[in-house]
Amino acid sequence: MTHLHFIGAIDQGTTSTRFVIFDQSGKLITFHQIEFEQHYRHPGWVEHNPQDILNTVNLCIEEAVKKFCVLGYKASNITCVGITNQRETTMVWDTQTGEPLYPAMVWSDSRTANLVRELNKKEGADTLRELCGLPLTTYFSAVKLKWMMDHVSKVKKAHEEGRLQFGTMDTWLIYNLTGGVLVTDVTNASRTMLMDIHTLEWSQPLIKFFGFDNVKFAKIVPSSSVYGKFTSGVLKGIPIAGCLGDQQSALVGQKCFRVGDAKNTYGTGCFMLFNAGDKPVISNNGLLSTVAYQFENEKPMYALEGSIAAAGSSIQWLRDNIGLIKESKEISDLASKVEDTGGVYFVTALGGLYAPYWRDDARGTICGLTHYTKKEHLARATLEAVCYQSRAILDAMNKDSGKPLRSLKVDGGVSNSDICMQIQADILNIEVTRPQMRESTALGAAIAAGLAMKIWKSVNDLQEVNIDGRTVFKSSITDAKREKMYSGWKEAVTRSFGWSNMVDDFEES
Repeated sequence: MTHLHFIGAIDQGTTSTRFVIFDQSGKLITFHQIEFEQHYRHPGWVEHNPQDILNTVNLCIEEAVKKFCVLGYKASNITCVGITNQRETTMVWDTQTGEPLYPAMVWSDSRTANLVRELNKKEGADTLRELCGLPLTTYFSAVKLKWMMDHVSKVKKAHEEGRLQFGTMDTWLIYNLTGGVLVTDVTNASRTMLMDIHTLEWSQPLIKFFGFDNVKFAKIVPSSSVYGKFTSGVLKGIPIAGCLGDQQSALVGQKCFRVGDAKNTYGTGCFMLFNAGDKPVISNNGLLSTVAYQFENEKPMYALEGSIAAAGSSIQWLRDNIGLIKESKEISDLASKVEDTGGVYFVTALGGLYAPYWRDDARGTICGLTHYTKKEHLARATLEAVCYQSRAILDAMNKDSGKPLRSLKVDGGVSNSDICMQIQADILNIEVTRPQMRESTALGAAIAAGLAMKIWKSVNDLQEVNIDGRTVFKSSITDAKREKMYSGWKEAVTRSFGWSNMVDDFEES
């Protein structure tokens, strides 16, 4: 290498957008982050404004590059940019004008619960999982698109007139930043329920099942490839060369390139991915089969995934809805003031339960409250909820893979909490390893772009990337205590089932 390369990463998440600039050793040089508004028009509805998101991306790029230049560099020193994004979130726009036809329906939006029940009764529903690797739930894009086509007149009309473009967040961003390139990478496409997980192409049987024959789809491309160049702004002319859904990007950022490597990202939700190799593994234990990544001119790699709907978002709920804390980071201080939860369990099913339970009728439930309970107990119970659900996913992964995990790589905002990571190690009884630089999701997108631009020739060149300052958490409790705690959690989970039906009845009355 004759000179130092810098790589940008657009990290478009569920609650915020950031632009991060790395050097070729994986060192974070600078970044800029902006939170954006969440829209909750009805119970179970979660929406974003597509234009707001695009604006935050452009502003984050502009501000981060300003900081980069203050450090003595130039925008032209950035060789390429990768994109990582919230997955499943569904957008539709007019192919003629490029204007959105409806707000983005976010991955955690659960308004489609009744539609899912109807679709599950339809002929052919039992064959979907073998084709796409995913269960029919409110989580994935196809069901959200179907709801829009059934309920939104502008979307219906655009479909009838052949003007309806469907896209996930990666497609929307690349389309706007490159001046019209329509692509989606294999990891994002694998979360739509519309891609054949074996061929990595849009599946006509799946498209026909949902009634999407006249919908426009983006081209499916590898996760590491030059898709186009920025057409405006401070990065004009710089290539966009990598794209991964956020959880797959974290898998790459944690360098989980060997079969059996696993990571857990604690963000808005919590997502554990296990590298399953170059063939899809269809889970028998409530996990998702998904594409892990596909680098240019290489075989795709697959993953088993367990998804938890509420991790950081449950902490935000305590902050914004309940007022228990003023800042999210306060939860660790509160939780550390007590040695246990005092028997309290908080099942954070604020929009249903994901893997391995898959109960869209579950709702948030707090069990075990007494006169003794204080806010510190509730804070600790919120952190424990994430850790218990991770245990349930890990148990399922061990059954599917037949190879028990010995360690877990972690990242994401909630992983900054030492007490939460110690609880996680206690409940899992395996080593939990946390890197010093925890922007693994953004780093994964940068790695994908760097591989496409030959900054690194292969993943073997990444051995020295982001290796400094790792922290290892080990279990500090007995097996008997661990199993007693987990038994209480399993009982609490059963108490959360069926509440959405009660809420629906209340709304109707």
